Amino acid sequence: MADLYETIERYFAAWNEPDGGRRGALLESVYTDEGRYLDPLADATGWEAINDNIAAVQQQFPDHRFQRVSEIDVHHDSARFDWELSDPAGGTIIGGVDYVQVSEDGRLRHVTGFFGATSRLP
Repeated sequence: MADLYETIERYFAAWNEPDGGRRGALLESVYTDEGRYLDPLADATGWEAINDNIAAVQQQFPDHRFQRVSEIDVHHDSARFDWELSDPAGGTIIGGVDYVQVSEDGRLRHVTGFFGATSRLP
């Protein structure tokens, strides 16, 4: 699963990419055709729906950045990692953990995100 680390890096690059076309290309490279993203506020299946969801988050949080803040814990076809969304000054707005299921070719089949207890949603 060495390629999974690169996939997760591209996953975060997609969350931080403001251009919808470039973001879509990143998402296509990291998700399977039927890929799904699920969190307490979103349920999106397929690259276009996931791209639209990310665009909406970026509109709500302009100039904010997502970053992985833990190692990637992997076993079998599953992984998890902690993440944060930081404001332009570097303050954490939302933090949480993502759990992912990975296909045989190393792409994401399903991402389930949970917000942490210390998240400050507006």
